Amino acid sequence: MRLAITAITDELRRLKASGQTSVTVSEEGLEALRKSLAGRTTAPRAKAPAVEAPAQPAARPAPAPEAPAVSVAPPVVVLPAGSKAERWAALNRIVQDDPVCRSKVHKGKKIVTGVGSLDAAIMFVGEAPGAEEEVQGEPFVGPAGQLLTKMIVGMALTRNDVYIGNIMNWRPDLPAGQDGEQVGNRPPTVAEMAHCLPYLRAQIEIIGPQILVALGASAAKGLLGHKAFGALGEVKGRWHDFAGTPLMVTYHPSYILRNPTNRYKRMIWEDLLKVMERAKLPVTDKQRGFFL
Repeated sequence: MRLAITAITDELRRLKASGQTSVTVSEEGLEALRKSLAGRTTAPRAKAPAVEAPAQPAARPAPAPEAPAVSVAPPVVVLPAGSKAERWAALNRIVQDDPVCRSKVHKGKKIVTGVGSLDAAIMFVGEAPGAEEEVQGEPFVGPAGQLLTKMIVGMALTRNDVYIGNIMNWRPDLPAGQDGEQVGNRPPTVAEMAHCLPYLRAQIEIIGPQILVALGASAAKGLLGHKAFGALGEVKGRWHDFAGTPLMVTYHPSYILRNPTNRYKRMIWEDLLKVMERAKLPVTDKQRGFFL
């Protein structure tokens, strides 16, 4: 029951972060939830023992799980002179050796930096590694990443033509399940993003993309500022600026996984068409008509 509730609340957090303000629940689902709660609240209580036991101090209720605090100042990144490849390799070593990043990664998992072309004109920025990403040490390799790859292919590009990174270099922590593995994902905290942002800025500095594309609310808040907007719809589909680089904000690919209709696909695709036009990429009539 606890695992199911954790999964539900995690999904609701992600929906809220993406700008969605309501969800639809079937009557069958509500009835199943009522029965489950009724079964928990009507269970018979154990009878009191005949002999009074010595009084024991009342146990305090367990506090709700909170994100581990990041108590050190954000890193100051100083890159050596050299080629893009040499500077990126130096940055990767700095990230991999960061004591905070290392302390946040579970045993057997990996710190994640960006991948792709160091000469990319377009750089995609996501939120944080998920379960598949922290295993492989590469961003966007799970279901959302596979969908992002299809979007890039729709732009007549490949993953090797663009650069893909995240605000975070580690997977934000949640309590583990019975098998010891984390259940679900959560948005990173302001402090967590503040620690990793210098590494993202350094990647942007090395690559020098013509255009940044923020995927989802956390990525947009990391780049625009935590208080820049409330719901993602306030900034989605419009051009912004990040340190002199044009920035387009759109939904995270996971939004399509939850809403796999042409309507929602088109909402993201229209933003990508703007990116293609800004990057002076050829746009065919077929591409303009995708998901209509």
